[in-house]
Amino acid sequence: MQLPIDFEGLIDEVNNANLYKKLIQQLNKDFLLANIDLDFHVDILPSSLKLILHETVYQLIQEKFSEYLNLLYIIDVPEKQVKDMDGDDVLKLSEDVSFLILKREWQKVWFKHKYSQKRKEAFKYKLRPCLAILFQSA
Repeated sequence: MQLPIDFEGLIDEVNNANLYKKLIQQLNKDFLLANIDLDFHVDILPSSLKLILHETVYQLIQEKFSEYLNLLYIIDVPEKQVKDMDGDDVLKLSEDVSFLILKREWQKVWFKHKYSQKRKEAFKYKLRPCLAILFQSA
């Protein structure tokens, strides 16, 4: 999986895979797990998603740092990538962290989709004929 290098590339990739709603659902799930009161509507525009996520991360860094760290832990944002960022400019940091969050959530959605398809194919081509044979002999 080749990860995009910017927000527009990520959104293009998500839309090309028809998984935008799944991405939003994954974001909502992880924000809920982190006890952060933010619920994106599944039809949110990508530009609004970017803006709201950026504002939320900025506020968490400024006002609720422990909740911010908990969110990064729950989403499983790579700690090294966050540590390598320049923390002097909190606005830029929150924008970059927002992108890392979206990238990680996209990875989760992509892998779930890819491997759920493989399971469906495995059932269709391997298990279903076996079940048919079992039920024929009964």
